[in-house]
Amino acid sequence: MICPNLQCQAILAVPVTARGKTIRCSGCGTTIRVPAGTGKPADSGAATKQS
Repeated sequence: MICPNLQCQAILAVPVTARGKTIRCSGCGTTIRVPAGTGKPADSGAATKQS
C-alpha cells in the first residue's frame, strides 16, 4: 500500500489483519483507511478476450 500523502508516498507493508482498519504511516504520520478486501485474490485481468 502506498501512503496517499503526496509529499511522502512511502510504501507500507500492511498485514492482512489490518484490513478494514485505520493505520498510521510510519514516514509522515498520515492516517490511512485500509480497504476491507473481499477475501479472494484480485483478478489480474489475464482473461483472454474471445473474438
